[in-house]
Amino acid sequence: MNGTKLHRVVILGGGFGGLYTALRLDKTIARRSDVEVTLVNRENFFLFTPMLHEVAASDLDITNIVNPIRKMLRRVHFFAGDVDAIDLGNKQVTVSHGIHPHHHVLEYDQLVIGLGAITNFFNLPGLAEHALTMKTLGDAIYLRNQAIAHLEEANFECKKSDRGRLLTFVVAGGGFAGVETASALNDFLREALRFYPNLTPAMIKVLLVHPGAVILPELSEKLGGYAQRKLGQRKIDVRVNCRVTGMSEGGVELSDGSCIETDTLIWTAGVTPNPKLDELPCAKERGRIAVNEYLEVVSFPGVWALGDCALIPDPMTGKPQPPTAQHALREGRVLAANIQAYLASGQKKAFSFRTIGQLASIGKRTGVANILGINFSGFIAWWLWRTIYLRKLPRFEKKVRVLLDWTLDLIFSKDLVQFLTLRAPHVSDSQEK
Repeated sequence: MNGTKLHRVVILGGGFGGLYTALRLDKTIARRSDVEVTLVNRENFFLFTPMLHEVAASDLDITNIVNPIRKMLRRVHFFAGDVDAIDLGNKQVTVSHGIHPHHHVLEYDQLVIGLGAITNFFNLPGLAEHALTMKTLGDAIYLRNQAIAHLEEANFECKKSDRGRLLTFVVAGGGFAGVETASALNDFLREALRFYPNLTPAMIKVLLVHPGAVILPELSEKLGGYAQRKLGQRKIDVRVNCRVTGMSEGGVELSDGSCIETDTLIWTAGVTPNPKLDELPCAKERGRIAVNEYLEVVSFPGVWALGDCALIPDPMTGKPQPPTAQHALREGRVLAANIQAYLASGQKKAFSFRTIGQLASIGKRTGVANILGINFSGFIAWWLWRTIYLRKLPRFEKKVRVLLDWTLDLIFSKDLVQFLTLRAPHVSDSQEK
């Protein structure tokens, strides 16, 4: 490589894959004067998604699971904005930013695509208009606000006839996100009741709807069955072999023909790769970019992909690597090493990783986990969940804040404050006294 020529590396997406690629490059080639690394992300923070349900349930302060990207990267440039277009032929990415958006064109020599996935409602009627999701920090805050607003409204005697609708919450999807959301939400609502004198535990209804025979299909049937029984004991209505088929003014419609009268449906039952990938002229499968074992897009040298938006072969099973955080962060580290090897004409490393374990919190200080093939349940699984994820949470400052929140949660009740962004009342004309 000509030492006078600036070699540009552009990373699209600040999730686990993109950020951990940037973090490794920040310590290696970003130190070089002839290399420029830029990370593009819509938000100016990294969201630690495994703890998202704890924000929705008021277990954690809203800023404690996010890290400002600018504090994490010293040498990598950061662009807070949207990716508008990717031109693989001309090696350019069009991005935009600002309150009144305007465009920039970023040229690259190496491109890392880590744009992740978005919610997929599968064209079910009414979901796009009415359903809530649990993908972003804003989603968690919105769910928390809505739960508190419904408690406040239902507490009034004039709303007695609407209490059923207001205090019924349906969660679609019995995977990790759905189970943890339903569990945390149920704990939050029932603990909050003592501050609402006109409400009783019998009025709270949380339903978990799952299309399979047992929830948490990612774990063993035994652990899924255990979690299902525990949720039932906590008055969560778990409906298996059932799907949400739509949502209307009347409520949530299910595949068994029933209609649940509610204003709140939390959808965790499906995602799809970022639609920006549809425009790319490279090989894809079910919307995900096909890459080789080195995370390269074979038909476009210098283009790489990872995370939820990439189809990465698993040499041990022949199947695609699962789209989990523990895979994505390790993909980022391998990809960064391969970019470094590319620049040095060195040997690239194939990505190979076997899942270490999977954990889920199911509320009331209990959980389920499978670590290295060993099943855990109850308090020890919950303790493992908190210990492992606290260790994985970036930056010491955030670890301390989360640990403090968890400690205070043992002493004090959950916060019932709504985080609204309404402007204060004001007038602009002169008024006579």
